[in-house]
Amino acid sequence: MQRVVVTDRQIQYTGDQLRSLWIHETFGIAGDAIAVFAGPCNVPTEALVDTEDRRAGETIEAALMLHFIIEHFADTLPCAVLRQRLLIAIIKDLLQATGKIPDLTRKGDDIFCGDKKLTVSIATISPVSTLIHAGVNIDAAGAPVAACGLQDFGIDHFRLAEVTADAYVEEIASADFARTKVRSVQ
Repeated sequence: MQRVVVTDRQIQYTGDQLRSLWIHETFGIAGDAIAVFAGPCNVPTEALVDTEDRRAGETIEAALMLHFIIEHFADTLPCAVLRQRLLIAIIKDLLQATGKIPDLTRKGDDIFCGDKKLTVSIATISPVSTLIHAGVNIDAAGAPVAACGLQDFGIDHFRLAEVTADAYVEEIASADFARTKVRSVQ
């Protein structure tokens, strides 16, 4: 898996980035890849992938988020959902290791600090790949739900971007290797 981390350029996340080949078109990275960037988040109801949230008329908004876009080819949707939860678990573990965020919990594919939401995420499938978006609030201003952000805890989002991307790539490589070293059983 290749990796690109974009930290010097802000990109507003609108949901349009959650489509096949966006990473290749935007950064020139072909194949399985992860792109990480900071930028505001403004996903209107009609652009939501989660049909329950869409039917409820929800939106996703924050003044500034750290965005992870991941694309895998030759995956199934169940595999993508598990990879999404792996990514969220990695983020939670890394944040917990800082010791700066009290009462940090993961519920499915979301991370909370107490009753305040810290992340959003979704996994989906396209005709050629599976896609994951995870957003970690940096500045949660404008969020339509009770939310908090990394700046509330003095956490450097650039460092979190690098360490998370590295950890995710390592986990995927390790899992790929693990499946190549076992024999079949009867």
